[in-house]
Amino acid sequence: MKLNIYFVIICVGILSGCGGSGGGSSATTTSSDINSSDINSSDTMPVASLDLIQFNSEHFAGSGDCAACHSQLTDAGGNDVSIDSDWRSTMMANAARDPLWQAKMASETVRHPALKGVIEEKCSHCHTPMAERQSFFDTGSIDNTKLLDDGFFNPENDYHEMAMEGVSCSLCHQIQDTADLGTKDSFTGHFTIDEVTTKPSRLIYGPYMDVFTNLMRTETGYTPTYSAHIESSKLCATCHMLYTPTINDAGVEVGEIAEQAVYLEWEHSGFADGLGGDDKSCQECHMPLADGEVRISNRPNGDQITAKPTFNKHHFVGGNAFMVNLIKEHANEIGVTAEQSHFDETISRTIEQLQNDTAELTIDTIVQTGNIIDIPVTITNLTGHKFPTGFPSRRAWIHLRVSTADGTVIFESGAVNTEGKINECDADDDLDSFEPHHDLIDSETKVQVYESIMEDVNAQPTYTLLRGASYIKDNRLLPRGFDKTTAVDDIGVFGAAKVDSDFIGGSDEVTYKVDTAGYTGVLTIEAVLNYQTISYAFYTDMIKDSDAEPLVKRFEDFYEDTDTYKSGIAISTDSKPYTKL
Repeated sequence: MKLNIYFVIICVGILSGCGGSGGGSSATTTSSDINSSDINSSDTMPVASLDLIQFNSEHFAGSGDCAACHSQLTDAGGNDVSIDSDWRSTMMANAARDPLWQAKMASETVRHPALKGVIEEKCSHCHTPMAERQSFFDTGSIDNTKLLDDGFFNPENDYHEMAMEGVSCSLCHQIQDTADLGTKDSFTGHFTIDEVTTKPSRLIYGPYMDVFTNLMRTETGYTPTYSAHIESSKLCATCHMLYTPTINDAGVEVGEIAEQAVYLEWEHSGFADGLGGDDKSCQECHMPLADGEVRISNRPNGDQITAKPTFNKHHFVGGNAFMVNLIKEHANEIGVTAEQSHFDETISRTIEQLQNDTAELTIDTIVQTGNIIDIPVTITNLTGHKFPTGFPSRRAWIHLRVSTADGTVIFESGAVNTEGKINECDADDDLDSFEPHHDLIDSETKVQVYESIMEDVNAQPTYTLLRGASYIKDNRLLPRGFDKTTAVDDIGVFGAAKVDSDFIGGSDEVTYKVDTAGYTGVLTIEAVLNYQTISYAFYTDMIKDSDAEPLVKRFEDFYEDTDTYKSGIAISTDSKPYTKL
């Protein structure tokens, strides 16, 4: 492998699908030792360098190289839209450093030691994609695609710097528009990168037709070119559609499960049906437009580079404020290349998206019959996929409380403690159980939780990814236009929600039936829709492997050490007074 680490300022691409990094800081090589076999949870990890990684292989380049030209950018409104500043604190940039992913991946290898190589290879496609591809190109084999021990996590590994880049500029912008893009053949990280073309003729794709090519070709060996697929959801589908093998009791692979199916959920929704002119791609929501035109490179000076009328900011935010904050809190141990202010910006954008563009809760007309009041609550999904979507550790739930004028609580469902455990949620009390979907809640022992719960080959709940055979429950909120009766199993509705007539594309209605006997006067009904990145059940199941796997123990220490967002984030609230006669 020809991998050159260097410290000169060069530039890479006119890009617009994955960002660079750097906020204008100089770009140098940085790394962090996250070799599982060497980690002790109490060890001090190497101090993070805030400089971006630079490298130049036959096929890829580091984000620091891209940042040389794609930093110090402003839009017409004077806002900083530098690709490097926006990207470096995202989960995309930290895909390889993500301590939850590292812990869960390592936990799976503990539970399936014979499949350690399979697990590492599959994970590497989307968490360390440049290292995985370059290693394969160099050797022609996947046998060297390892993460743990002497694999990519080890600073002595030849591909370590590439791996630590996560999902970076020269990866996304080199994914080719092949015939299978957007189909299952391209899912689970099976995107196509040109293996044979040499620099300076390697194509790197962007959304602009009028591009200045000379500088990039001369300095980095890439030829920028227009391709419409860079703005297509099909590009995102390569990693946001993930199938994992199903392993039975004997350790034999007997099938597969759609662990994450974001793209197919979107494709089955009103956001992708071509009707009404209201379709939206992934990029339109997760890479919002800048305020007016942007000169997308800080060089060369003069009129060789003209401002582009539109530019998608490289924010890449979803709902994962918990993990972005956790990485921020342990930046030195994890070895990030972002400043605290970068993380604060990403967290702020994430919270804003959760609270403004994700879901809406409303308390509808309350009806009283004797001492019983019926409180209908409607949740509307504003996203273009299920909510929560993606990794099956995530959940949302309704916390509803009825109280008297003096503050006495006469009914409460869905309260959560500081450890993230929901009161009376069956799964949080017993990992062999789960909270069913509810259309009617008439007891404080019931709580409406929107989530997916896998089941193994024995139809028992499981949080072990490779044990997942199907879903025993999937009542995640559907996007508008989603028809659950025609959805394929990979994106199906499972459990009681399947027959709930109020659980439809775009919304769900739950009725709370509260006995108010003994109380009169004004009651206050309060309802909150909360969201958690990692459910208490998922967490407690994973940390069973803390003693056996240092990466799991490290995440447990991080989790126990934080108080931020662990008990969830309030997405939408509503409150109504009701006079009980």
